[in-house]
Amino acid sequence: MSQRVCFQLRVRPELLDEYTERHAAVWPEMRAALTAAGWRNYSLFLLPDGTLTGYFECDDLPAAQQAMAATDVNGRWQAEMSRFFLGLGDAAPDEGISPITEIFHLD
Repeated sequence: MSQRVCFQLRVRPELLDEYTERHAAVWPEMRAALTAAGWRNYSLFLLPDGTLTGYFECDDLPAAQQAMAATDVNGRWQAEMSRFFLGLGDAAPDEGISPITEIFHLD
């Protein structure tokens, strides 16, 4: 059964343009790793105030996260992306994913 995952993070307002540019050219090996790890239908939405909403589907969230954590490309990507976010402390951005509870879904 597919699990739908939605989360929010905060992008530093002064880095919004650069963050958007970086996601217009996500590394092919990162895209391939996400697919291999079972992340499907992955989208990011960004508001002008820096609120980032992400959505993806997977079969098992902990397994999908663990599969990504085991890749070299994810470590490099997270290290480069960490400077863009507020409120994560020393955590990598993908460690800041805290799923939002789904209360309605229209099939």
